[in-house]
Amino acid sequence: MTGDDDLLDDLLRLAAAGGTEVELAEDPAAARTRWLPAPLVLLGADQAQPCLRARLPKRPRLVLVGRSGQLDPGWQIAELIGAEHVAVLPAAEPWLLDRFVEQSPDRPEGSGARVVALLGGRGGAGASVLAGGLAVTAARARLRTLLVDADPLGGGLDLVLGWEQLEGLRWPSLTGADGRVDAPALVQALPSRGDLVVLSWDRGEMLSLPTAAMAATVDAAQRGRDFVVIDLPRQLDDAAVIALQAADHAFVVVPAELRATAAAARVVAAAAPHCAALSVVVRGPAPGRLRATEVARALGLPLAGTLRPEPGLCRGLERGEAPAAAGKGPLAVLCQRIVADLTGVPAPGAA
Repeated sequence: MTGDDDLLDDLLRLAAAGGTEVELAEDPAAARTRWLPAPLVLLGADQAQPCLRARLPKRPRLVLVGRSGQLDPGWQIAELIGAEHVAVLPAAEPWLLDRFVEQSPDRPEGSGARVVALLGGRGGAGASVLAGGLAVTAARARLRTLLVDADPLGGGLDLVLGWEQLEGLRWPSLTGADGRVDAPALVQALPSRGDLVVLSWDRGEMLSLPTAAMAATVDAAQRGRDFVVIDLPRQLDDAAVIALQAADHAFVVVPAELRATAAAARVVAAAAPHCAALSVVVRGPAPGRLRATEVARALGLPLAGTLRPEPGLCRGLERGEAPAAAGKGPLAVLCQRIVADLTGVPAPGAA
């Protein structure tokens, strides 16, 4: 965000060298819709005071940028607006170039985790169970996996795995996180078994999830894990949008029913602007004989797979058995294919 043409020329040159495209906002009004979702924000010194007056919310990965003499006293105003860094040009050009390289879509493959998001087309669609199955399957493939519960009304993904008795931090203890979170410290603090780590909700007072906490968590997960699965609420809040924008692929789970398809159309309309790679998973039974291909066509999405009814899965969940843990059944087979397609790592099937 800057109206300084000379500063803009310098930043565009660095962005091009780092292989990153940028969006320009000349003032806070133009920046407001992208302020929270953007993975990185560079705020020109000329817009620092307007930013304060506009009362834009504090966010992680905000850098105050200017030339020597423009930022006096730089750290005082940086603290007021919540900037993590003050970059004084030209001395900070190498550091800024590194920040642009981190955001480049052409960064070497394997330099960050694969992130998958799940959304239910309607309540009770089974998105949380698929999320748990994907996480369990990825961990069985020896991928360092993080399962994130971003739905405060979902009941807790630790229950889906049967992990409610495991010790470790839940979201309420992390809602004050902002800035850059140490990835190894985060993993060590959360409930875990083997290569699978879970960040879920407790059964206490319901809290809203701050955007800064979600951004810091996703950033740490991308740096410290191989595979990240995020279970999102159907009604996207700001924190869910940040998670969805970080996803390499998102799957909408839809029961094979007419009304569920109509409800899913609203979910898709809300999610599509934030994730280009969106697919549908259709879950049976189909009481009206609605075909999976018809559901996908109605939603305008590619069909990622189908799930047949699996009574043994429901019984296992009630007994605290993690979904897809045995490596067999329709859910496990679908999860194995999705994990292999996204990572290139074949997931082990049933013994």
